[in-house]
Amino acid sequence: MGRDFSYIARRCERAVVSAYRELRAHGTADPEAFRACTILYRIHHPEASMNEARRLVAEWIDHHVVRESTAPTRGCACD
Repeated sequence: MGRDFSYIARRCERAVVSAYRELRAHGTADPEAFRACTILYRIHHPEASMNEARRLVAEWIDHHVVRESTAPTRGCACD
């Protein structure tokens, strides 16, 4: 739960990954945590479609949480 994600440059990506880990650590089921993080992404990027938000959130969760990679992701076009 207390993992440091400060190496993630994009605020939206860092927020999504941190929120997902926190939700899962507190017992939220994966589908609900994923849904909440998709909504969180769309708060940062209201212009994004649901499909784009789902794709990016899935990519970030897989990259940072499942594979525990610290390498940068392609992600979105913001800073």
